[in-house]
Amino acid sequence: MTIKLAPTLTLANGVAMPQLGLGTWPMNDAEAAVVVADALRMGYRLIDTAENYENELGVGEGIRKSGVSRAEIFVTTKFNRKWHSVEGARMACEASLKRLGLDYIDLLLVHWPNPDQDRYVEAFQGLVRLLDEGLVRAIGTSNYKPAHLQRLFDLGLVPHVNQIQLDPYHLRDDLVAIHRAKGIVTETWSPLGRGNAMLTDPVVTAAAQRLGRTPGQVVLRWHVQSGYIPVPRSTNPGRLAHNLDVFGFELSAAEMTALNALDRPDPAMFDADSFGH
Repeated sequence: MTIKLAPTLTLANGVAMPQLGLGTWPMNDAEAAVVVADALRMGYRLIDTAENYENELGVGEGIRKSGVSRAEIFVTTKFNRKWHSVEGARMACEASLKRLGLDYIDLLLVHWPNPDQDRYVEAFQGLVRLLDEGLVRAIGTSNYKPAHLQRLFDLGLVPHVNQIQLDPYHLRDDLVAIHRAKGIVTETWSPLGRGNAMLTDPVVTAAAQRLGRTPGQVVLRWHVQSGYIPVPRSTNPGRLAHNLDVFGFELSAAEMTALNALDRPDPAMFDADSFGH
């Protein structure tokens, strides 16, 4: 069987990051060990986990069981608010490395800014030191809003990646414009939306019917065609395969325009000024 790998995007420091990955929340260790191994054998090369998911042990086991060379795998993890300091970032990194059973992390993110404790700048400064020392290959943020990023920019600091909730219903144009201006890669969590509303949207299903693809593939194609890196989660082997198979077709300009017109207010969306861990 020929394995087709996702193409890569090049981060600002020259590191190549696969343009689609496997999200692992809310898998437990046992599930992650099986699904990560299966996904890697299938052709996934980006695996996304976090301290807060409590499955880094399983992710590490899956990596070792997969038979895929560590050098081919791009591992992302994230740390919680208790580690928001320069030295705390190091402690978080070392703890994740131990749980994962790895010598380095490809991308380490501050999981949420938690502005109530106002240490998210120090947390990122800690990442810069880890990058300089080679414990991580790239550094970034997750769920940082424009005001949070500006605090970093004011100090001359620019994340390689900002991972945010984004999909055709949540375009986040203000953030994406900042990312593009600063050379930050946009990584998207919950790229297929929460629940099934987006996957049954007539705009999505019409494109799926024209292309002979699933609604999920249409939405993931929208992400990659927009220049984003989505990390969809699934434990279903068939769906895992479908999610990875989005690089052999294109949405038309009209379909992209129609999908971009689906943006809407969402008062239930997590707000990084008040939510975090």
